[in-house]
Amino acid sequence: MVGLILLDKPEGMTSFGAAAALRRLTGEKRVGHTGTLDPMATGLLPILLGQATRLVSLLMETEKEYEAVLRLGMRTDTLDVTGRILETRPAAGRVELEAVLPRFTGEILQTPPMYSALKKDGVRLYELARQGKEVERKPRPVTIRELELLEACGPDTYRLRVVCSKGTYIRTLCDDIGRELGCGGVMAALRRTATGGFSIREAVALEQLEADGPAAHLLPADRAVAGYPALQVSAAQAGRFLNGGQLDFARLSLQNPAHGALYRVYGPGNRFLGMGRADGDKEQLAVQCIIQI
Repeated sequence: MVGLILLDKPEGMTSFGAAAALRRLTGEKRVGHTGTLDPMATGLLPILLGQATRLVSLLMETEKEYEAVLRLGMRTDTLDVTGRILETRPAAGRVELEAVLPRFTGEILQTPPMYSALKKDGVRLYELARQGKEVERKPRPVTIRELELLEACGPDTYRLRVVCSKGTYIRTLCDDIGRELGCGGVMAALRRTATGGFSIREAVALEQLEADGPAAHLLPADRAVAGYPALQVSAAQAGRFLNGGQLDFARLSLQNPAHGALYRVYGPGNRFLGMGRADGDKEQLAVQCIIQI
């Protein structure tokens, strides 16, 4: 089975567990998810099957959209409501919250949380955190393109919409907002609503997948990279590409493409062959990955 399934991940399941569930349902050994969601988070988790797993890295580079619930007036060791409470204070109000949100848009620096899957000397940070250890983490740049207050869910709880680059930690964003307000803040809920050009409206629940069978919800592999431009090649060029050969720009009618630009490559019959990468030095399209279906 080769292709893409858009899963609406349930709360309490890890992304690894979701991939394992698809492996069991499909019988396909090669299964890869495209961007980790915390167990407490729900929402859109694109899962690639078979040879389509070669496209995982391209989907992980894309922008993400979330709806997050921020609870003000407290801090925890995990930066969310599941953690040990470190401090409580009177919560700031809606007006104060709206005033600080613009400070967190654009390119900002974030320090990754200890409860994350990043590694330090080969050990996951969350494993160190569970041992009561804390290690230095370097702040790194992320981009938050949109940050919007959607509604108040209670006197100290607010729903936010966040559109951000890969590598953004929403728990850290909630903590940073709380620190800026001086009252503390934690993430109370998180739902991914879009990624890779896909919307949560297209996703299917695990129960529905089990009931219908995964084939009923399998999308073609090239849907995962629909945001990249397409190139049509001849039968001879297709054969060369599938054997790892490079294709001259001139014969593809490509004029000065950006070095490193990626293209979807299609052979006769609109057969998806894989992804090509522009090599400006050689003026050729090199093979990025091959998908043979």
